[in-house]
Amino acid sequence: MNKSLIAATLAAVFPFAALAQSNVAIYGVVDAGLVRETGGPAGNVTNLSSGMASGSRIGFKGKEDLGGGLAATFLLENGFNADTGAAGQGGLLFGRQVFVGLQGGFGAVTLGRQYTPYYKALRDVGDPFGAVSLAGRAGNLMATNTRTDNLVEYVTPSLAGFTADVAYGAGETAGNSAKNRTLNGALAYAQGPLNVQLAYHRLDNAAATDRTRNTLLAASYNFGPVTAQGGVAVNRGAGTASSRDMVLGVTVPLHTGKLLASHVRHDDRTIAGKDASQWGIGYNYPLSKRTDIYSAYARIHNHKGSGFTVGNATDKGSGDTAFDLGLRHTF
Repeated sequence: MNKSLIAATLAAVFPFAALAQSNVAIYGVVDAGLVRETGGPAGNVTNLSSGMASGSRIGFKGKEDLGGGLAATFLLENGFNADTGAAGQGGLLFGRQVFVGLQGGFGAVTLGRQYTPYYKALRDVGDPFGAVSLAGRAGNLMATNTRTDNLVEYVTPSLAGFTADVAYGAGETAGNSAKNRTLNGALAYAQGPLNVQLAYHRLDNAAATDRTRNTLLAASYNFGPVTAQGGVAVNRGAGTASSRDMVLGVTVPLHTGKLLASHVRHDDRTIAGKDASQWGIGYNYPLSKRTDIYSAYARIHNHKGSGFTVGNATDKGSGDTAFDLGLRHTF
């Protein structure tokens, strides 16, 4: 079924949206492959998994010109598992993202379930595996704060290379407006080969002192054939949740594909001293503009029973070592 036919079908089912169908885009990712995991407490396992490089998804996005430089936007993105057909994100209909907003010369305001500024800084700037979240991803050891519900986000226009991204996630708890709320923000500078972002994420819980705070400084520099990336994070939380984390890596063109390599460290600043480190290497080879194959290998060294596992874009993994080999198609 082609995109035009799908759009026509949606217009027939939802006639109230028919006027805006001309600027609605349908897109998606189907990603599946083999994962070999070793070092887990239950033993070694080989899986046919979905969404190792990118979570499998289907999405709808649109933009309507309101005049005077103002436009309305929306995005609906459903996640699914290509290996079983089951819904992703715990069965949510649009568990990946869903938001509506306005954009213009002032910037952009969006409301809904969205990626946090902190996650985007780590994914887009600090982590070489961020766009292809294979076994070597920094998120195996570092906080990612991927999505937040009830999020109101504002992104400024670029001024001399600087942009700001601020967001507030309502906790929606009766009698306690602070409980489960999130405060997020990122200040970015991108000019030429340099990209730097300072990001912050805070989650408040029941008490004023019961909160988790993550601060990340991420940077990348394109030297031409090689792009170097890295990030340093300071994490503070209630009780024992405090650490210093670091990721360093490179992206290197190799033949017509890309070689990825990174090293990640988790320095536990509590009395338990449950440190961990990870080495990862991967390769992404395009078969066309929309189809690629990929492979990756990563190993975590856990200390004092820290228990981190090697995961990917969709799965947290079960062991301290993993090998990924898969195929991804985008449309």
